Amino acid sequence: MSTPLAQRAAHVIAQVSPDTPADFVLRREIGTDPDLDSVEKRALTGAVFAFFRWFAWLDTTDALPRRVLAALDLQKRFDADPAAIKPEALAALALPPWALASLDFPTPEARLAYLRQLQRPPALWIRPQREFAASIARALRHTTPPEVRAANFNLTPSPASTALRYTGPSDLFKAEEFKKGLFEIQDLASQIVGHACAPLPTETWWDACCGEGGKTLHLSDLMGNKGVIWATDRHTGRLATLRKRAGRAQAFNYRAVTWNGGPFLPTKTKFDGILVDAPCSGVGTWQRNPHARWTLTETDIRELAAIQLQLLENTHKALKPGGRLVYAVCTITRQETTEVVRAFSAAHPELEPLPLLEQTTPAADGLFLWPHELDANGMFLAAWRKK
Repeated sequence: MSTPLAQRAAHVIAQVSPDTPADFVLRREIGTDPDLDSVEKRALTGAVFAFFRWFAWLDTTDALPRRVLAALDLQKRFDADPAAIKPEALAALALPPWALASLDFPTPEARLAYLRQLQRPPALWIRPQREFAASIARALRHTTPPEVRAANFNLTPSPASTALRYTGPSDLFKAEEFKKGLFEIQDLASQIVGHACAPLPTETWWDACCGEGGKTLHLSDLMGNKGVIWATDRHTGRLATLRKRAGRAQAFNYRAVTWNGGPFLPTKTKFDGILVDAPCSGVGTWQRNPHARWTLTETDIRELAAIQLQLLENTHKALKPGGRLVYAVCTITRQETTEVVRAFSAAHPELEPLPLLEQTTPAADGLFLWPHELDANGMFLAAWRKK
């Protein structure tokens, strides 16, 4: 027997395709229904994402609403007791086989912890501007600081000290503090990227693949709205969104310029720091976007790795002597992380690898931020200094 929630979730799922992601359809569905309250929105989103999270467990001969109900039942069982789903089933069904084979885990225990993390609903993280961190925590109330169980880097003092996990019922986009630009909705792993860059107010930085500007705004906040940040992206629409967000946040120390990622750089400026937050497969976001698990291919990974390497090749030329190049991707596949870093390092002995975030076991080929350690997206970081 179906339910209204299962039927509505099935209506959303029926519109999803490789070219039309689940989160896009959900935004469209929710945006066109003014009668949905915040509880109903969360329930619908949870049902759709549970379907894709448990997709490989479901009987494809069942009608879509029945499969939604089966997925919600699996989610309920797992949330009550993660051991209720056998590790062998997680390894076989939570990801496509090629994807699991492309991930290098430090231990078997880490592999299981990662797979279990994938099947949990994601945490919601916010980044208050530093001067408003305490007041935002008081105003929103339902917030907690991060509890990171990192085996490979040190969080003392915490580089994510202003990050807050939000667990309340409110729609944060409607909060007055958000409208005033006092905080951004930004995943913890993305916030850690800004702290790994550690920009100074006296420096000039380049956020080479800035997108809609989440990391640009964080760099600006860390720099106290001083210095200069060049923010480039190939899409003018993303830069327009950056300008709106920057206006709301009262961030003014940036220049937004289009750049297609090619060898002709947008400026002759030499930089103290360059952040290459490169286009990637997004495997690190698969807890948050489970639909993407079933649309990405190995061919996509190879093509993206070539783009990432080319971006590093093109951007490093703009470093000052002593300047820092930071590579960040929200993926954890071997091809887009350590293989890219090793190839780039081998081609550029004039760049020396740098440890990040007080790594407890520094590695020349970068640093993984694992979802099960952060309760956030997976991320990979690497850095070099120009000798």
